[in-house]
Amino acid sequence: MARLFVKKLLALCLCVSAFLFLIITYQVVEELSQFDRTAHTLPLVDREEMTRVQAHPDTSPPKDQWYPFIVWWSPLTGELGRLGECGNNRCFFTINKSYHSHPSTQAFLFYGTDFNVDSLPLPRMDQHQWALFHEESPKNNYKLFHKPVITLFNHTATFSHHSHLPLTTQHLESLRVLTSHAFLLPQAQKNHLRRTLAPVVYVQSDCDPPSDRDTYVWELMKHIRVDSYGQCLHNKDLPAHLRESTAMEDQGFYRILAQYKFILAFENAVCDDYITEKLWRPLKLGVVPVYYGAPNIHTWLPSNRSAVVVDPHEPPEKLAQYLKRLDENDGEYLTYLDWKLRRDVSNQRLVKELTERTWGVQDVTQDNFIDAFECMVCNRVWENINRKKKMQNLFGMHCNRSAVHL
Repeated sequence: MARLFVKKLLALCLCVSAFLFLIITYQVVEELSQFDRTAHTLPLVDREEMTRVQAHPDTSPPKDQWYPFIVWWSPLTGELGRLGECGNNRCFFTINKSYHSHPSTQAFLFYGTDFNVDSLPLPRMDQHQWALFHEESPKNNYKLFHKPVITLFNHTATFSHHSHLPLTTQHLESLRVLTSHAFLLPQAQKNHLRRTLAPVVYVQSDCDPPSDRDTYVWELMKHIRVDSYGQCLHNKDLPAHLRESTAMEDQGFYRILAQYKFILAFENAVCDDYITEKLWRPLKLGVVPVYYGAPNIHTWLPSNRSAVVVDPHEPPEKLAQYLKRLDENDGEYLTYLDWKLRRDVSNQRLVKELTERTWGVQDVTQDNFIDAFECMVCNRVWENINRKKKMQNLFGMHCNRSAVHL
């Protein structure tokens, strides 16, 4: 009887403890949530004070001429204030949120990774335009890929070619780098290296992403040898100095990958136009990518036959059989490198994108894509301002003519 009483007492204590834990957890979460909301909804200072708060004298808005203010609401640049020149237009860029209600503020910029629907520049005035910069996949911030959210923005820069500033080729430096033979090995040398190396290499340390690539690769490895250097499905070590993520662009790392015939280029998310260095890297090295990711990848490949595109509806065993056939047949394998050997990119859409984009990758002679994004918004803001002035002038002329007739 005493033993039963003790058990009941212990059960009661556990229930009470669990209840108290839930209450305390709820209060902490509520307080943190309230703090986050308060941090972004505090009353703004009056308009005279806005031009001084949080800004150094040399980062205050210019006084001699009017410029539209553009505020980074989720800061990416870290600049307190800067007058940016965008062709014939100028805009004042700042991370100072105190300019929210300033009459000169025309636009707010959001960095997608830090975008939070609970922290927005509200109320949204009629003149306020919202612009999104987000170079990542939906895995990074899934909220942005729902229609009610993405339609909040007047201007966008994302991986999608539908964006006002598409970033689809953000991981590809140039046509020259794509067609370079700097790391390309002769076929005879690759065949010789096959004595010790697998035909396929896999390097991935972001395991179990939404694309579920590791499950597919695991099955593939049952039917063909794969050297896996990353943390995911790891079975082969890199030299010690190349094991850090910062070494992924190291030339020594490139030379190791260039020895293989195939590289598994599997994206972490499956979306049209979402293409990362996983595809461009093997193409630059002269290795055939085995690609899984963007369903519309054929519209971006340098030629019709430059990558083995994985059909997710086919079993990994069938892909393994095809890769083995290519590995054993030099003539058929080299058809995938023909474009590289001839330095010929036949995909005119890719050529046009790389030659006409307004930004560069690792090129100090060009603006980067963040600068290009800021200027894209600045120029579109001025377009709207000039359009409104034109409409007001036309309306004024129409009213004057009507008055004359009266």
